[in-house]
Amino acid sequence: MTQDDLTIRSVTHDEAGELLTLRRAAFVTEAQQYGDPNIPPLTQTLDELRADLDADGVITLGAWSGHRMIGSIRVLVEGTKATLGRFAVAPDLQGRGVGTRLLMAILPYLPDGIEEVWVFTGRDSLQNLALYEKHGYEYEHDRTAGDLTYAYLRKMLGDDDRADA
Repeated sequence: MTQDDLTIRSVTHDEAGELLTLRRAAFVTEAQQYGDPNIPPLTQTLDELRADLDADGVITLGAWSGHRMIGSIRVLVEGTKATLGRFAVAPDLQGRGVGTRLLMAILPYLPDGIEEVWVFTGRDSLQNLALYEKHGYEYEHDRTAGDLTYAYLRKMLGDDDRADA
């Protein structure tokens, strides 16, 4: 796969099954790292995923190499804030720039008026934290949910960010 072979666009309702499969494959490693097979990306049903794709304020982008969905990112828009989640790259293609391309691709999809973008990941997910920090996200705080502790990072958007998109 080359970067030229990569297409990023909104995920359609009809592609929900493929998205569910991608997320499950991508989040198995995270579940193993934390010893919790019940993390939300692994327990979400196809009907729940379809409802999420249809929800107001939710933007879901997919990355394709040919006909294969190889990555995805979900964005929840609330007022002047966007929160990234369910960021997934096919395990066999991690570390090849797909995640970076998805992270950069969200900006043109955000509505006007978004001032900050938040992301959260497991506190011990060092690769994820490094990726976000590399792209201007700054650590803000931790939050514990059940047995997991999540690190929350934020990026304030300015005119330069929009111009780069």
